[in-house]
Amino acid sequence: MDINRFMASLEAKHPGELEYLQAVREVLTSIEPFYNQHPEFEKAGILQRMVEPDRIFTFKVPWVDDSGNVQVNQGFRVQFNNAIGPYKGGLRFHASVNLSILKFLGFEQTFKNALTTLPMGGAKGGSDFSLRGKSAGEVERFCHSFMLELWQSIGANTDVPAGDIGVGAREIGYLYAMHKKLARANTGVLTGKGIDYGGSLIRPEATGFGALYFVRQVLSQHSYGLAGKVIALSGFGNVAWGAALKATQLGAKVVTLSGPDGYIYDDEGLTLEKIAYMQELRASNNDVVEPYAARFGAEFYPGEKPWGRKVDIALPCATQNELDGDDARQLIANKVLCVAEVSNMGCTPEAIEAFQQSDVLYAPGKAVNAGGVATSGLEMTQNAMHLSWSADEVDAKLKQIMSNIHDQCVRYGKQEDGRIDYMKGANVAGFMKVAKAMYDQGFLG
Repeated sequence: MDINRFMASLEAKHPGELEYLQAVREVLTSIEPFYNQHPEFEKAGILQRMVEPDRIFTFKVPWVDDSGNVQVNQGFRVQFNNAIGPYKGGLRFHASVNLSILKFLGFEQTFKNALTTLPMGGAKGGSDFSLRGKSAGEVERFCHSFMLELWQSIGANTDVPAGDIGVGAREIGYLYAMHKKLARANTGVLTGKGIDYGGSLIRPEATGFGALYFVRQVLSQHSYGLAGKVIALSGFGNVAWGAALKATQLGAKVVTLSGPDGYIYDDEGLTLEKIAYMQELRASNNDVVEPYAARFGAEFYPGEKPWGRKVDIALPCATQNELDGDDARQLIANKVLCVAEVSNMGCTPEAIEAFQQSDVLYAPGKAVNAGGVATSGLEMTQNAMHLSWSADEVDAKLKQIMSNIHDQCVRYGKQEDGRIDYMKGANVAGFMKVAKAMYDQGFLG
């Protein structure tokens, strides 16, 4: 396989889709040696088929605002790969949403879901609709209109969406209600549902919880502990909330949160009261973090990112490419121990290269944040069995899944000098599972 030639061909077909092309190149660079050991994959065109989505749906989403005016947004669903199970991946409602971002997320989701060992394929969807400044009624009307277009393309054994940025429990409820009306069936086709109508305990916390379980294993693998470590994290939504909560429970100290308006630094560290306030911030739909500083007497740095702080662990929890090369060099200068992507592709290629050339323990999002979709898979299982597990049962299964993912990363990522390349390990482990499934199913797999 000639990566540069392959990528040149892909770039010619999909010009300007920067995030998608970045994600593909990252995976191909990691898997090249393993791929070349399997000439049967080349003959079967596995790579050519794997990097292209199975199908993409685009549609308009008209809705009525509180003033009675009709607004129109664009909706998407990218069903990327279902070789190992039904399509599975979140819906993102954010002004930045475009096809490139959703294709990158669907591509990443395919390998992330494979790492969980649960039977789930990869997908992603959403809209350029922003919750900022919207009333609950406007959000509800938008969600209903969105599902009017999507419902016939999804199903419990076909495609099971979940939440993502801008799509929390409230939005899932609105979407689910409309699907139930249209399908005339209570099928559990969405995950992240409320616990009263088929949701799983600890699902809202699962991405952040799983990330900290993974980070704890990375540290333990290298003879470090998590207790007492100082953590900088970005974001303040659901993912950051779960990460902050579990980090605090495990004895670490979280000192930063961030939003589009800047970041806060809380030298005393987040407490359970402060972590609970993060949910109020998200629910306000204002998309700002500054009110935290006013409420708890923390420092606020407008327009800045939290990566200049001297911390032991950095956890990007917001969005793709949020931590760049300059941020990485600052963290390295401050002797950061570990950087783990809780957001999808949270670090730029330049940042990843800097971490890998230093002694920093770096772990990619497709491994670190797989706990969210893993628990969605557990929710699907509970729905199919018509039962509900306790929080302890779900948490135990989540811990085991994250431990298995770490073991896969070590297996495929261990270098001759004993160093573990977690990015390579995650990419190869996920790729091999999907590639083998596609190969066994023939050219339509």
